[in-house]
Amino acid sequence: MRRKLAFCALLAVVCCATTACKKKTVEDPQEPESPCKAMVEEYAWFDLSSELVNQLSDNEKQLIPIFVRISEIMDDLFWKQTFGDKSLLDTISDPYMKEFAMIQYGPWNRLDENKPFVPGYGEKRPGCCYYPDDITAEEFEAYENADKNSLYTVLRRDVDGKLKTQWYHEAYAEEIQEVCRLLDSAAALAENPGMKKYLTERKKAFETDDYFASDMAWMDMKNGRLDFVVGPIENYDDNLNKAKASYEAFIVLKDEARSAALAKFVKMLPGLQKELPCDPKYKTFVPGTSSDMNVYDAVYYAGDCNAGSKTIAINLPNDERVHAKKGTRRLQLRNAMQAKFEKIMLPIGQLILDEETQKNLNFDAFFWNVTFHEVAHGLGIKNTINGNGTVDEAMKTQRSNWEEAKADILGLFLVCSLIEKGEITNITEEQAITTYFTGLFRSVRFGAGEAHGIANAMCFNYMYTQDAFTRDEHGVYHIDYKKAKAAMEGWANVILTTQGDGNFAFADKFAKENGKIKPEMQQDIDRINQGGIPRDIRFREGLEVLGLK
Repeated sequence: MRRKLAFCALLAVVCCATTACKKKTVEDPQEPESPCKAMVEEYAWFDLSSELVNQLSDNEKQLIPIFVRISEIMDDLFWKQTFGDKSLLDTISDPYMKEFAMIQYGPWNRLDENKPFVPGYGEKRPGCCYYPDDITAEEFEAYENADKNSLYTVLRRDVDGKLKTQWYHEAYAEEIQEVCRLLDSAAALAENPGMKKYLTERKKAFETDDYFASDMAWMDMKNGRLDFVVGPIENYDDNLNKAKASYEAFIVLKDEARSAALAKFVKMLPGLQKELPCDPKYKTFVPGTSSDMNVYDAVYYAGDCNAGSKTIAINLPNDERVHAKKGTRRLQLRNAMQAKFEKIMLPIGQLILDEETQKNLNFDAFFWNVTFHEVAHGLGIKNTINGNGTVDEAMKTQRSNWEEAKADILGLFLVCSLIEKGEITNITEEQAITTYFTGLFRSVRFGAGEAHGIANAMCFNYMYTQDAFTRDEHGVYHIDYKKAKAAMEGWANVILTTQGDGNFAFADKFAKENGKIKPEMQQDIDRINQGGIPRDIRFREGLEVLGLK
């Protein structure tokens, strides 16, 4: 949920060629059992079905196949952006290795620091296929082009070998033309006025790479039972410059009964902003109150959101101009959350927590923590207080790591505050803190090469220094809730102050020292892995799973 960033000056050489990444042939494995079998089995299957599909009108049901086809194109485009194309799959004879390459969208394990698992492939280049493979930092800095850092451009070479900037709608013209044709069909079919306007504006956005009007239209599309999030959105996969957006798509169905229970919190956002645990000068931003929080079942994932770890909540748009005018929309994907809690969180807690602490592990607490994680992205500080520009600009390559850390800890802070106020009544603070703590182990398993994993490692290591928990010789934890709550507020203050000052030097040093898994925690993660607990989930999805075929 992040935006553009300055080019990393330390880099010497960047990523992929302008064409598909070079193909390599994989020999048939000689071993009786595939080395990728265990890695594939770390992803638990989950059917993306929902009873909410029965509440859709016939017209809404007719839109879903069109949305699925657009999503498939987003999936293909993400392959092009992150690897090159799907031809890699044709070179792999080991069925488990091929399956794992499909989960990871390439030959690198996203949940294990992008280590290669396909023979013949080395380290993943940080800029994927957004930049020429031979570009240097000096060449990039010298290249004078106002659009080179845009979310929606790739850098290529012209016939003379000089850099040129190409908009997405030019670089992926064939696919974008087909997407626009399908969006025309969907807009003509849509009966909901908000959906019709959004689809019309989204088509224009795909054609021009100007997404502002369609983001504003999506902000107004709050009352439909069917929602479609599609486009180049997040920039996590560009580990070179954090400047290029990846294509993705979600098809989601609104749970109107559960959503109604969240409506009251939107009006509370300005007040919650004022209560953040930091100096007042770091919380002058006023969040928009056109934001909404609703509960959905996800029924289709494609592209970036489907790669490796699966998204369980959406907080969009990312454009701060939209934040200032209308806020954001927060979509809580309850069925995906339930799957992760039951298949991953609960077994982890039963393994690492003492019996008394285990009693406070709770799905409703997980739901509230995730919900207010997304709320927290829209709070805090957006511009530095000392003239260093926006927080995103000042935090450079640490932007995503610290933004995810902010959302995590402020999410917990908000939940605890609302419990104190009597606004959240179905969980206790102890349940919120216990479930949050257990979630740190779930997220750090994503690896030190991923923003959520780095953020959670920083939090764990900070809380450790504050004696928020104890660990016995068997690796079993007990939480001191009073100290944990103080650590929560202290860590939130560190993050907000660092962002507000635009203190990249501190942010970079702290993350490099603490955004990694230290020996004792690694022992616990090894036990979790040896216990056969899934690392994440994967989906059976499509029209047949939904009962629409």
